[in-house]
Amino acid sequence: MVLMPRAPADRPGLPVPGPGPGPGREQCELYSPGALFSWPELQAMAADGVLTQLYQRGYLPPGVPASPQLRARAAALAVAPAIRQRVVAGRMTAAWIYGCADEPDRLALLVDANRRISSLRSVRGCTFHEVRLGPFDVVSLGGLMVSSPLRTALDVALHVEAERAVPALRALLASPELGVRLRLLRLAVEASPRVPHKNAALAKLAALVPEPE
Repeated sequence: MVLMPRAPADRPGLPVPGPGPGPGREQCELYSPGALFSWPELQAMAADGVLTQLYQRGYLPPGVPASPQLRARAAALAVAPAIRQRVVAGRMTAAWIYGCADEPDRLALLVDANRRISSLRSVRGCTFHEVRLGPFDVVSLGGLMVSSPLRTALDVALHVEAERAVPALRALLASPELGVRLRLLRLAVEASPRVPHKNAALAKLAALVPEPE
């Protein structure tokens, strides 16, 4: 027997994710416009409390925790399929995907310098940054390429204003599952060739170190 959560009489019920982890559970936890529900229906169910909006067109059943995989899947919905394999979610978008920053107003997408960025500039709702990406700078999450935790921390330190960067960096460093270490991050910043950015980034890292009493 399949259990269904209670829903308003004029709204269809939602399938409940099965117990325990696994691909099937992850796949049925995020709802987006498609054959099952239209976007207006999803919005109406969110207004009724049947769903909770995760990001733009991605919705979760109430009580389902947002994981990096689910955030990445929700972000992927906002990226056109034609360019999804050509871009990497980075900076504060990646920090949000890892659960270390607030939801972004616009997706920050990185494009490797070896790819042409001119054809992407007309895409709405995204900010593109042409960068050089190494083989260990990118991971795959929820069908979207995302900058690795260390690369994310480096980019946040170098390119995001201190008011937003310092809390995000503190959260990245405080998440042991991400494997970001302050010593490694400082070495990565020091290796950056951008001197003005480097000095500002080192100042942000210094703000993360508690002052001795």
